[in-house]
Amino acid sequence: MAKLTIVFGVLLVAVGVAGFVLTGSHAPTALIPSLIGVILAVCGGVANTPDAKKRALWMHIAVTVGLLGFLGTIKSAFDVFALAHGKEFAHPIAVEEKAGTCLICLLFVAFCIRSFIEARRARVGGGV
Repeated sequence: MAKLTIVFGVLLVAVGVAGFVLTGSHAPTALIPSLIGVILAVCGGVANTPDAKKRALWMHIAVTVGLLGFLGTIKSAFDVFALAHGKEFAHPIAVEEKAGTCLICLLFVAFCIRSFIEARRARVGGGV
């Protein structure tokens, strides 16, 4: 799961950089997904260890960051549907970028929850 965390981090960095470039490189808030991505990638890198306790700690930190990223951008998931149906926004690229961040963070959190459930079942089933 640590390597997948790094992949999701890289995806978020790409979304942030793309949003920054597409806005004409004058909106530093477009780099917020990149900040989330860097934090995820760092957590994934540190979690890539054989020590189960350290791995669990860093993955829990990563999923918390992902959850906050999702909750912070969830409104844009609804805004992107309004955008698709003709509603005008002052910064449509920002709406799309936040919706992309929302989706990526949601998928990351879902994968983490699935992984945590599997780890719990393996621990309970293994008698540890």
